[in-house]
Amino acid sequence: MDNIYEALRESHELQRTLCRQLVRIKPDDPRALEVYRALRIELAAHAAAEERFLYAPILLDDLGLKPSRHALSEHHEIDECVEALGKARKQPEVWPERAKKLSHEVHHHLKEEESKFFQLSGKILNERQKSSLAGKYRRDLRRMRKVMAI
Repeated sequence: MDNIYEALRESHELQRTLCRQLVRIKPDDPRALEVYRALRIELAAHAAAEERFLYAPILLDDLGLKPSRHALSEHHEIDECVEALGKARKQPEVWPERAKKLSHEVHHHLKEEESKFFQLSGKILNERQKSSLAGKYRRDLRRMRKVMAI
């Protein structure tokens, strides 16, 4: 049966792939902007859906309060890195450094989330919730990808 963690990992893998592409591509390559845009959309859509359908329910449990706040702060840090990289489009000399920083922040967050947050939240949520949240997350992720692409 599908669960929230399987759904989240699908987007996590896409984020990892896009980050790898981003740090390997030259800033003057025409595809650099495409990769940046795809990553920006995926990160924003994923964060919105994940915050609604994983973090929010976990925030309601005392055990989940501190870890959820930490994860939310990491989403904010990633947002700032995305914005900084976007501003570097016209500065090819700083693009590689900012792309590496963004990639590092994303990889750190995903690793921590999968190795710690998923385990903690797995103790808080029951199986029915995990399954129900997966469907809600997937629907919202699809919707948010469209919203963020505008």
